[in-house]
Amino acid sequence: MAFWWPLLVLAAAYALCRLLLLLIPPTVPSIDVDASDVLAKEDSFIYIPRKGKAAQTDKVQCYEPATMKYLGYFPALTPDEVNEHVAQARKAQKIWAKSSFKQRRQFLRILLKYILEHQDLICEVSSRDTGKTMVDASLGEIMTTCEKITWLLDEGEKWLKPEYRSTGRSMLHKRAKVEFYPLGVIGAIVSWNYPFHNVFNPMLAAVFSGNAAVIKVSEYASWSGCFYFRIIQAALSAVGAPENLVHIITGFAETGQALVSSVDKIIFVGSPGVGKMIMKRASETLIPVTLELGGKDSFIVCEDVDLPSVVQVAVRAALQSSGQNCAGAERFYVHNDIYSSFVSQVVKIVKSICVDHNLVLSFLYYYLLLLCHSVLQTNANMAPPLSGRYDMGAICMMEHSEKLQSLVNDALDKGAEIAVRGSFGNLGEDAVDQFFPPTVLVNVDHTMKIMQEEAFGPILPIMKFGSDEEAIKLANDSKYGLGCAVFSGNQKRAIRIASQIHCGVAAINDFASSYMCQSLPFGGVKDSGFGRFAGVEGLRACCLVKSVVEDRLWPYIKTVIPKPIQYPVSEHGFEFQQLLVETLYGYSVWDRLRSLVNLIKMVTEQNSAPASNAKTKKRR
Repeated sequence: MAFWWPLLVLAAAYALCRLLLLLIPPTVPSIDVDASDVLAKEDSFIYIPRKGKAAQTDKVQCYEPATMKYLGYFPALTPDEVNEHVAQARKAQKIWAKSSFKQRRQFLRILLKYILEHQDLICEVSSRDTGKTMVDASLGEIMTTCEKITWLLDEGEKWLKPEYRSTGRSMLHKRAKVEFYPLGVIGAIVSWNYPFHNVFNPMLAAVFSGNAAVIKVSEYASWSGCFYFRIIQAALSAVGAPENLVHIITGFAETGQALVSSVDKIIFVGSPGVGKMIMKRASETLIPVTLELGGKDSFIVCEDVDLPSVVQVAVRAALQSSGQNCAGAERFYVHNDIYSSFVSQVVKIVKSICVDHNLVLSFLYYYLLLLCHSVLQTNANMAPPLSGRYDMGAICMMEHSEKLQSLVNDALDKGAEIAVRGSFGNLGEDAVDQFFPPTVLVNVDHTMKIMQEEAFGPILPIMKFGSDEEAIKLANDSKYGLGCAVFSGNQKRAIRIASQIHCGVAAINDFASSYMCQSLPFGGVKDSGFGRFAGVEGLRACCLVKSVVEDRLWPYIKTVIPKPIQYPVSEHGFEFQQLLVETLYGYSVWDRLRSLVNLIKMVTEQNSAPASNAKTKKRR
């Protein structure tokens, strides 16, 4: 006891010191980011965008989809301009590659501090540029990004340090490891639906792993993306990072193609069609590609669930960000026994959904101006859904509501029925150009486009199933394979169902929870793409992965080529190899020992043979 007591005291003192250190917050400087030009102004313009290909010019025009207020424009960069941005980033990356993890963690802490102190500003900018509500912005922009930052702070360095691996039987005298080095310049072409997180997600992984990043933001979210870039710049400057380490570029297809041709890796978030073009362009320079191409996620509800709580999750899964969610639920399969109850409860919630009346007024005003096809000034009191009390905002992409309506019409033509359609107050049913009411469809089946094509909108098609096997078959009957959600009162049953669905991510008795676990990779299969971002796999995907083998006991034990297989190879060389293989990989310990004895005997005889020959020559 006299021996152990001092050790226990030292261990307790050490633990107490560690606890006290955790309670002392690190010193994190604040950064100033000019936001004067992005704050909402009372006097603004109503912008009437052109439709079709004629809309693409040398400028990216930006406007609020919820109110049509004009936000400004950004240049559509030419290939030469993109190449210049990448060249600048490549030069800065060579310096940043030598930075310490301490410096990189400080960069993350500065970003986290700014985000926490300016949540309202970040969400307002996202809301104005994409039409989403403040709550949707907080869930999809703030929480996800903060989770990624904290995961990198806690575990990022651990997963980028050399990882030692087993050496196997033939290399017992060696030490094997995997080392992770920066690739160089990581390019990303990101979607518009979560403009803050979609910029920060690839940037954080790239910069923390020692890379530079050049990110092309969507033409539908350039205004917000360029403001968020200021935050990144200020944080990099605060830690003494080289200038031009991160770039945000704006433009259309030509800009994106030039980016793919000039970087060391490309991450793309978008549609399967564009993803295939990205792959084709990337094949010219043979760079690695990560594709996240959307999905048609299934939402399976078994008969033994707590129905009221599951219904709330289901509606959130479909209507989050007005359904414009890569991991959103788009196909609902509900057990026969609870189908009617599930539908009635969903209908009740959808009827209660509230949309900002300012949106309605502004959109009616937009229709009155549609014939003018110009930019007009107005003092109308209109605003995007900035208050938390509104449930839904606008559809971001122009003309997307027409596609949503065509999907609904196709389902109706084939026998589906509308169980309920939400209301926008005074907004007429025909005025759905950048708004789409939450719509619940019943009596749907897989002959309908709504159950096959990605909708990316606030539509809940609900279909019956009778057995677990049928639910699995229906869930797998899709060209997409991003994610699924399975609900059952028996968790083992839910896990069993989810394990048989061919997709990249699964949530058991929850929706999209896998994305909030930033230690997990995110991505899909089939037309949902391949490769992973987020998690250990996503972080290491930004690295050159190098396998290294070194001597374990250098210089005492070194590699020596056995004499029988030294050049010129002896006549017993193959026999030696056979015995060596059997010694290392024989079925049993006795087989290996027997081969080892024979191997030693053979080597001994061969070594003694030259000595005998030498003695014979001496006698002569």
